[in-house]
Amino acid sequence: MKVEIWSDVMCPFCYIGKRKFEAALEQFEDREAIEIVWKSFQLNPDQETDPEVNLHQHLADVKGWSLDYARQMNDYVTGMAREVGLDYHLDKAVVANSFDAHRLIQFAKQQGLGDAMEERLFKAYFTEGANTADHETLLRLGTEIGLPAEPVRAVLASGEFAGAVQADIHESRLLGVRGVPFFVFNRKYAVSGAQAPETFLGALRKAFPEWRQANPVLVELASEGAVCGPDGECN
Repeated sequence: MKVEIWSDVMCPFCYIGKRKFEAALEQFEDREAIEIVWKSFQLNPDQETDPEVNLHQHLADVKGWSLDYARQMNDYVTGMAREVGLDYHLDKAVVANSFDAHRLIQFAKQQGLGDAMEERLFKAYFTEGANTADHETLLRLGTEIGLPAEPVRAVLASGEFAGAVQADIHESRLLGVRGVPFFVFNRKYAVSGAQAPETFLGALRKAFPEWRQANPVLVELASEGAVCGPDGECN
C-alpha cells in the first residue's frame, strides 16, 4: 500500500513528521507491505538562496517578528526535534531555494533511493548547515547515499526532473494540500502535519485492510507440477 508524503526539505516539521511516521511504521504489523513515496512541495518557490542571511533574521524579516521572537520560535522547534531524536542547529541553516534539491530527490526516487535522499537532505539542512541549493553540495549528498556521480552532475546541470517536481506540486493543489508534511494513505485517507505516532498508526490500520481486500495475496496451493517457462523450456 502506498503512503505518499508531500514535503519540503526546508520544512522543520517535515523532518519531525518523518520520524514520527517511522515510529508508527515500526509498530505496524504489515509494515513490509507499505511503500513510501516522497512528493515534492515548495513552501516558498520564489525564495532566493542567500548563505549570508541568518535564519533567525530571515524569519524575522518574512514574518514581521522581532529577532528575539524568531530565536524563541526556532528554539521551540529545536526542542520538538530533540524529542524525536533529531539534533537541529537552526543557527547554522542556510536560507536556500529547494527546487534543485527536489529535482535530485526525483532522480533518487527513480533509482530506488528516494527515502535515503530525503533523509540526507533533511540532515544536511537542519543539522549540518549545508547549502542545499549548491550543486556541488547536492552532488556530494547524492553520492553519499549511493547515487552515481556523473548522472547526478548531469541532472543538476540540466532542467531534468523539473516537470516531475511541478507535477507533484500541481497534484498537491488538486488534493487541497495547504501545508506540509501531508500524508496520503492509499489515496483515500489523509493526515496533515507532524502528528503523534499513534495518529499515523491509526491511519495505517484503517487504510491497510481496505487496500488488502482490494489487493489480496495470492496463495499458491500447489507448486511442483509440470510447467513451461518463458525461456521455452518445459519441465
